[in-house]
Amino acid sequence: MASALRMPGVSADSEEAVLVEWSVSTGASIGEGDAVAVVETEKANVDIVADAAGTVWRLLAEPGESVVVGNPIAVVLAAGEGDGAGEALLTSLGLGEDEKTASDPDAPDSAPAPDTAPAGEPVAAPASSASAPSPAGEGRRLFASPLVRRLAHEAGVSLESVPGSGPHGRVVKRDLEKLLAASATPLPSTPPPAAPTPASVAVTEAAPAEEGDIPHTRMRRAIAGALTASKQQSPHFYLSRSVRMDALLDLRATINAASTTRVSVNDFIVKAIADAFVAVPEANVMWLPDAVRPLSSIDVSVAIGSEKGLVTPVVRDVDRLRLTEVSKRVRDYVARADEGRLRQEDLEGGSFTVSNLGMFGVEEFSAIINPPQVGILAVGAVVETPVVEQGRIVPARVMKVTASFDHRPIDGVLGARWLAAFAAALENPYTLLA
Repeated sequence: MASALRMPGVSADSEEAVLVEWSVSTGASIGEGDAVAVVETEKANVDIVADAAGTVWRLLAEPGESVVVGNPIAVVLAAGEGDGAGEALLTSLGLGEDEKTASDPDAPDSAPAPDTAPAGEPVAAPASSASAPSPAGEGRRLFASPLVRRLAHEAGVSLESVPGSGPHGRVVKRDLEKLLAASATPLPSTPPPAAPTPASVAVTEAAPAEEGDIPHTRMRRAIAGALTASKQQSPHFYLSRSVRMDALLDLRATINAASTTRVSVNDFIVKAIADAFVAVPEANVMWLPDAVRPLSSIDVSVAIGSEKGLVTPVVRDVDRLRLTEVSKRVRDYVARADEGRLRQEDLEGGSFTVSNLGMFGVEEFSAIINPPQVGILAVGAVVETPVVEQGRIVPARVMKVTASFDHRPIDGVLGARWLAAFAAALENPYTLLA
């Protein structure tokens, strides 16, 4: 029988997601598990897969539209079914002749949702009950997602004045943005909940929108919210160290000359992080409100500055992987991050993060912890430096690293022990091949 493909809950804390693009078109035959669309969450672009085989009969959402989790986005017909089955399903969803919006399928047919806004505030209501005429004519019902209704309410705009370009005349976010841009009114921002601002910190109002402004993406808002909360809630402390890299660079050159899989300095660093946690397991923990949780696996997040934004996919069980396996997984993550094809599960978890800016010539920096992890390692460039060795000045290739730790579960001595174990692994790189 005909079925509705619904917006899945692509992450535990997402109430809605933006449809980026359709991977199929109307009339396409699909199989169970086939990718049919790409949606954008706060962390990555994620493929939606079909849960049943059939033929795509109608697409109910447009690219760029924000869809509430659980709402239908397409109708799929089973083998042998015709238009009647699709129409019947649309009617049962409230999208048939009655043209009820898919963003509110449970609303009564005969009346709009109760007006709960304060008196005098603009509300989204059917055109027949409003005093202003509808752009589409008298009697037009207003279809819009809860997000668009809220943004319109915050901007003081009646949805009756917004021509809808979505399915069944639905008002989508870009319709509201277009109207507000024409009137030079900025669209209210929708950042994630932020930590309370201390009373001593002055809060300034957002500057008026100007031509050339680049709107925040969901990913950029998520990054801003998470890192701001980290600095406000996690007491950071920093430990720095210089690491001799001569032996490691020589070993890397030998491996790359003989192997079809090339390894990078960063691959060695990821392995050394795992070795340090094996040597100092007390540091492999997570901070919880009521306890410190020891972690049973060593999963390292690798910061990647992709074309889509900053992401930190997780290489899992690094202590059990060979160096070349680490290299292959990181390369795969880099490629998929640039294409916006990371999956939600690629980004979840992680014991610790590594952020490497050495390839850009940065010699030293400190990084912000990615909650709920308790540490991150900032890696600088390898620089040829004069060092004293047995009373003589000799040239050496040296790399500076700075570890940021959350002082709640990690004390200074514990952090220092971990950093010493990390440096020892890099300065004796053959141990990383075991």
